[in-house]
Amino acid sequence: MTSLNLMFDADDTLWENNVFFEEVIESVFVELERTGIHRGGLRERLDAIERENCRVYGYGCAVFQRSLEDFVADVRQAPCGAEESAWIARLCRPIRDGAIELLPGVRATLEALAARHRLFLLTKGAVDEQERKIGSSGLADLFEAIEIVVDKTADVYEAFLIRYDLDRRHTWMIGNSPRSDVLPALAAELGSVLVPHPATWSLEQDTVPPVSARFTVVERFTELVALFGEQIAEEIVEEIAEEIAEEIAEEIAAEGMT
Repeated sequence: MTSLNLMFDADDTLWENNVFFEEVIESVFVELERTGIHRGGLRERLDAIERENCRVYGYGCAVFQRSLEDFVADVRQAPCGAEESAWIARLCRPIRDGAIELLPGVRATLEALAARHRLFLLTKGAVDEQERKIGSSGLADLFEAIEIVVDKTADVYEAFLIRYDLDRRHTWMIGNSPRSDVLPALAAELGSVLVPHPATWSLEQDTVPPVSARFTVVERFTELVALFGEQIAEEIVEEIAEEIAEEIAEEIAAEGMT
């Protein structure tokens, strides 16, 4: 069986993440409603603030906390006071310090895949936060290399391929985010597998292409064992055989012209 290079996202692919952010957002919305502010349009305003702050400051809990303070100030049309900022900080504390909750079947699936393929972890966010989560997950030993990046773009994927000398034809990115794990990976000519999560962050959503030889969707993480078993391996063997046949045909044609 052909060995593949399997790159994995972390948050909401290997463990729960955005559900905790959503719980904080809901608490803020409830408090705003309690003070007479209608919920309509609030999420769109928060998304706009988060989008801009992430562009400027990056990702992670500290940026999220800043976005909530900016959002509350925007809605109230007044700066957050010390008490309100402290309240938001308390809401965010479980995100920073909470235990890691692995998604169903993750460890067993990674162990099965590691017996056949090379596994890598590529995640984005604040380095200290991601390192804490990776360390607490107990999964670090399953990956040949782990990288934490500011964002995931086609250039980042290209650099990753070069750094670890990976053949893009045999390399796949697996994750829950269309924006980060699917579209830029496909742009770099990697394969990609979308593992949808019901709580995927709104800013990570995007339109994905139709299923093809280089892109597919699985409903459960555990389905990756079968996907990267004989099915994908056979497709790769056929692809390599076709390339070899084309090269031989070109050589024969070239000899015939001499």
